Amino acid sequence: MAAYIVVDSKIIDAEQQTLYREIAAPIVAKFGGEYLARGGKLSVKEHLLGTPARLVIVKFPSFEVAEAFYHSAEYQAALAVSDKAAQRTFSIVDGV
Repeated sequence: MAAYIVVDSKIIDAEQQTLYREIAAPIVAKFGGEYLARGGKLSVKEHLLGTPARLVIVKFPSFEVAEAFYHSAEYQAALAVSDKAAQRTFSIVDGV
């Protein structure tokens, strides 16, 4: 069953964000991930926990693969750049 990474982020350094995207995209691909949404137009209809700033949704083959992606040495190294680029909430959710 597919799983999804959902990231809500507020960009704090656009240059670092560009670098992070360049580093992360090949790692996502290596783990069979597919970007479904990547910061496009957003229309929030309801919110209780704060308005999302920028959403990214990535589909992975399974929850276990999504977890392996996040915990991989390659992605953990990419997080050093991400930490300079944005404040974010990163979640992994099982598909139905």
